[in-house]
Amino acid sequence: MTVVPANVASLKKVKNTVIGNPSAKKQLAQDALLIQTLIACLNPPHPHSLYHEPHDTSPLAQDDAIRIEAAHVIASLAGSEEALSTLLDHEAPHAFLVAISYLQPADSISLRSAIVRGLKSLAIAMADIAGPSQWGLRTKKSKICNRAKDGLNYLFQTESLDIYLPLLTDSSTQISASIAHIVASAVRTPEHRKALSEWLPQEDRLKEIKVSRRGWEKTSVVNVNAPSRQGGWLARHLTALLSTRDSKLQEAVLLALAALSKDNAPVATVLARPDRDNPSILSTIVSLVKSRNIDTQLAAALCVTHVVRGSTANNAYPTDELHIRAVLNFVNSMIALPTTESTSRRTKSCFILYHLVTDDSTLCSAAYDRGCLEKLVAIVQENTPEDLRTEWGEDEAETVSLLRESALIAIAAISLFDNEIRRTVTDEFFFIPYIHTCLFHQYIGVRYAACQCVRALSRAVTVLRTNIVDSGLGMTIFTIFKKREEDTNVVNAALSAVCNIVIDFSPLRPIYLEQGLMDRLLELIHLGEPALKLGALWAVKNLLRNSTTETKRSVMRQLGWDRVIKYLRDSPPDVQEQAYNILRNVAESPEGIDMIFKNIPTDVLLSYITGACTSTSDDVALQATKLLANLINGNEVQQNQIASCTKLLTNLRTCLAEGKTEVKKPATACIYQLARNPKGRRAIIDAGIISTLRHLCEWSGTGMSPSAPSSNSVGSPVVNLGGRGTSPGGRNWGSAAGPSTVGSHGSSHSHGHGFGSGHWSGSSHALPHYPHYPHSVFNSHHAIPSAYHPHSAAHQHGTAMEDDKEVVQNARAALDWLERGDTYT
Repeated sequence: MTVVPANVASLKKVKNTVIGNPSAKKQLAQDALLIQTLIACLNPPHPHSLYHEPHDTSPLAQDDAIRIEAAHVIASLAGSEEALSTLLDHEAPHAFLVAISYLQPADSISLRSAIVRGLKSLAIAMADIAGPSQWGLRTKKSKICNRAKDGLNYLFQTESLDIYLPLLTDSSTQISASIAHIVASAVRTPEHRKALSEWLPQEDRLKEIKVSRRGWEKTSVVNVNAPSRQGGWLARHLTALLSTRDSKLQEAVLLALAALSKDNAPVATVLARPDRDNPSILSTIVSLVKSRNIDTQLAAALCVTHVVRGSTANNAYPTDELHIRAVLNFVNSMIALPTTESTSRRTKSCFILYHLVTDDSTLCSAAYDRGCLEKLVAIVQENTPEDLRTEWGEDEAETVSLLRESALIAIAAISLFDNEIRRTVTDEFFFIPYIHTCLFHQYIGVRYAACQCVRALSRAVTVLRTNIVDSGLGMTIFTIFKKREEDTNVVNAALSAVCNIVIDFSPLRPIYLEQGLMDRLLELIHLGEPALKLGALWAVKNLLRNSTTETKRSVMRQLGWDRVIKYLRDSPPDVQEQAYNILRNVAESPEGIDMIFKNIPTDVLLSYITGACTSTSDDVALQATKLLANLINGNEVQQNQIASCTKLLTNLRTCLAEGKTEVKKPATACIYQLARNPKGRRAIIDAGIISTLRHLCEWSGTGMSPSAPSSNSVGSPVVNLGGRGTSPGGRNWGSAAGPSTVGSHGSSHSHGHGFGSGHWSGSSHALPHYPHYPHSVFNSHHAIPSAYHPHSAAHQHGTAMEDDKEVVQNARAALDWLERGDTYT
């Protein structure tokens, strides 16, 4: 149906045909001439049309009417993937920007709002294709995904933002709302978020350039006008619109602020911070959680969630507690709505709860205490068969599937840290059969969320050894993990559960090994997908912990020593960390240490460890130092090889002087063990480590800085401390995370040998702890606000004191050996 030439009547006919008619949109998408004609209609046909009167009935007004109808048709077509493909072929994003750049204040509101609304529809359609999805997991990847990303990136270039972002301050609420909706719905990536946060109008950028040339005025003036001040231009003008009485505009503004502040500390912190005597912007947003309009309430709750979780303010606890309680109370009431209420609103409420509590044990407990878990379980049980033999109906509405997914992912997040919560899920709600059934659902998002539930539950020892084994859930998750035709996101989630299930006390570890665990892990490593590769290495690490020598030899033979050597140096920090941790677990025993020295050239091994000990990545430095603490327990020849590496000892001294406490613990254990070796003692003295050990011994044991250094000369072989170091028996310097452990790298467990000896074995749950959606799986941890942590500070302080105490004890024991040599016992 080609419309050439275009006129108002024919365009209205096309519009009426395509609105709400997917098949018509698909058919029209094949008419390239029609799409080309529609796009050509967007621009003013004559230059002098810029200056006509808004109510003119001349042919120029007819031209405007054509432009309006063309914009409406394109906006409607954009929702069809086939039509969007054709629109992108004809550079529709560029055409809309050109049309907007020609708009004048004298143009009618109908024209201006139609053009801007067309850009909004196009931007949202491209974002939905490019991803990541805003609510839940997209079911399939589009063939035009890359083209949609390119089109979306074009809209977030500075030159493009210069054209449409200033319209946020337009006098028309329709236009302002459309710009806010573009921000709310099209911002999906950190790069786009950063571009919007830092954007300034062109005239303001020119002012900054002029100011920067004034010499002495530069610092003070530029800081005042920096884009980050008050969250940037966009955040300032969005917050100015919060007071509007237009509910649609208010909702759009709240969603835009939520999108802008998500994982964006500079913006979120400003929104959460009080301004002198005035309350914070966050307080205003919280008040809207109690709005009479439910959609405004949802938008406000989402905004509060992202601001609180994205904020790095450390002094906002009293305020944040009230804010968090407001969101929890609201979403709790929404997810408890009867099934006859809006499915979409209940779904969004579940996702908001998920975003709020993710990776925060205290907030998970708060949600549990308020009964959120029970209501989430009820959502899943409403229409989920408990019996695995019951097949899923293929006619289930996608909205119902999405609601089930949102409830499952929220259950997984709440259950991630606390054994009591996990036991409630398994033993009080008897929920495992429902999780098991959901693993067979046809909707990818449901399977993904169910895998995340298995991952969370498998962190509990009792659940892992009983419920997961007895119900067959452990073998089902393994089947999904091995399925090559399964969606990558689901495999990734299943892999995170497998990482927990292969822990040393799991009855399923030998069964997994017999049924091809290593073959599948190697396949995932070879795929080259970063998240899968990292997860597979994580599973190998856990598999090696407390394993037999035969298992260590078999696993390392299949993994390949050459591959591990490569990962030690030429790989991203997270992969390096896993490589050092893998070797650390191999070196748990004398046989394992021999295995490493036999398969990795000593000079290469020690050279890599030397560099890693002072790595800019704290995690790499920690694992490399713990690996060294294990290798130092080798035989005398191996110890002498380590002692002869001068640069390594120099870097160890740096770790002792400048490293964090968790690095100092294995570092002092290394020095203590070397001090028991004659050549090691000489090497320690030559490296000037004695003065550093003295400095550590002067710590107060409370995490405070040490007192002034001793006046004794650096490197002196004689140390006078007035007494021997204590050697509490039965203490092993090992680190292993059990299934209920929260720490990302495990917490200390004790078993084995005497003070300062023993091995550092490590296992931990799949990174990260929180079940983020695929675009953020295996990313770095979010900044967690200090809000709602009434007990965490004291706990952390106590842990720090114990850690400092162990560092001091190790240092004193090493100094005693250095002073007394072989006479020390």
